[in-house]
Amino acid sequence: MSAVTRFARVGAHSHIKGLGLKDGKALPKADGMIGQLKAREAAGIIVELIKQGKMAGRAILLAGPPGTGKTAVAIAIAKELGEDVPFIAISGSEIYSSELKKTEVLMQTMRKAIGVRIHEIRKVYEGLVTHLDIKMTRHPYNPYQQIPESARITLKTKSEERRLSVGSAIAMELIQKGIREGDVIWIDSETGKVTKVGKGEEHTGEKYDVEAETYVPTPTGPVFKEKEFVYTVTLHDLDVQVHSRSGGIFSLLFGGREEKEIPPDVRQEVDNLVKKWVDDGRAEIIPGVMFIDEASALDIEAFSFLTRAIESELAPIIILATNRGITKIRGTDIESPHGIPLDLLDRLLIITTEKYSRDEIREILRIRAEEEEIKISDEALELLTEIGEKTSLRYAVQMLTPAYIHAKKNGRKEVTPKDVEEVKRLFADVKESARYLKEHEEEMLK
Repeated sequence: MSAVTRFARVGAHSHIKGLGLKDGKALPKADGMIGQLKAREAAGIIVELIKQGKMAGRAILLAGPPGTGKTAVAIAIAKELGEDVPFIAISGSEIYSSELKKTEVLMQTMRKAIGVRIHEIRKVYEGLVTHLDIKMTRHPYNPYQQIPESARITLKTKSEERRLSVGSAIAMELIQKGIREGDVIWIDSETGKVTKVGKGEEHTGEKYDVEAETYVPTPTGPVFKEKEFVYTVTLHDLDVQVHSRSGGIFSLLFGGREEKEIPPDVRQEVDNLVKKWVDDGRAEIIPGVMFIDEASALDIEAFSFLTRAIESELAPIIILATNRGITKIRGTDIESPHGIPLDLLDRLLIITTEKYSRDEIREILRIRAEEEEIKISDEALELLTEIGEKTSLRYAVQMLTPAYIHAKKNGRKEVTPKDVEEVKRLFADVKESARYLKEHEEEMLK
């Protein structure tokens, strides 16, 4: 019998849990972050500004050489803000689409990065199903088929038992959801929507060693009650919902038709609606993080849009990242630091990142090996650290998994220096690739 293999998708920054700060000071190793002490402490101040609502009119620029942790810092900022804070990451080149205008792509991305936490009070019938009787009748168009006509259902809580008569629509939902005696359910009194919470712990039927059911306690209080439901959507979700006009807010849970372009008047309607919800205490706005990597790929039109967007009343936290020096602003002949217009640079809080030291490279490689469940010997880790110092951290990290696969193919449970040397021979780094191109320049296409 073959062993069951667990599929695990490990992202490049899945080990990041926060900024790793203590009383505003960066710890050398914490929350998956290594080094970049100055950048992380600056990011900690940014988090405080955001929490105090004092980031209006500002954005952030992460500037530094490739592989110095700019994306990691951006993700850590989002983690510090909270688990349900939206984090949307795009590359600067993604805005160039044949179907959408650049400004529309940016606008949709911005609104995907703004969350709305909605508190909805619903009147529901909730309880343990102790009796269920569904009355069937002939289908009006097919005498050989039966459909539910009505149902009588008894719901029980710890303090009350109530018998309900329901119509055909709710009876059909009871059948479709597979509701049986012993289930804990609630029925929305306005929409008739039936939700199965789980199997009641008082259920006296047969129980199995392996259960797909979730056992829940019998509800307390009256059968008919008001319940608060809290869920988070984004402004873009609401834009699509209002634009499609396919139903109420709850239909967001079941998906909707998404149009390519969303008119400004629809967004204005959504903004007014959300402001009313906030004023009424029914919702709260959660500014998320919009991270644009390779910001130098944006053109002058996109930069102008972002400059205006930063001043907007409803705007996410905008973080740009670039590894460019002084270069031309795309769409112009003007050179500027990082390829970003000066009027936008004046609005940015700039955080610089630096190359990692040898010790920091070693610790990052150790963390990535643990995250990807790779066993590596101290000698192999030291060799990879040396490679990362001479070439790049990214190249060294990329060698981890191929080296582990090579080790397993040769009957070893951990990566050895021999495995690292073999994968280094097979896969070229950037410098070796450039040298190869130089040697074969005449043979390569131009």
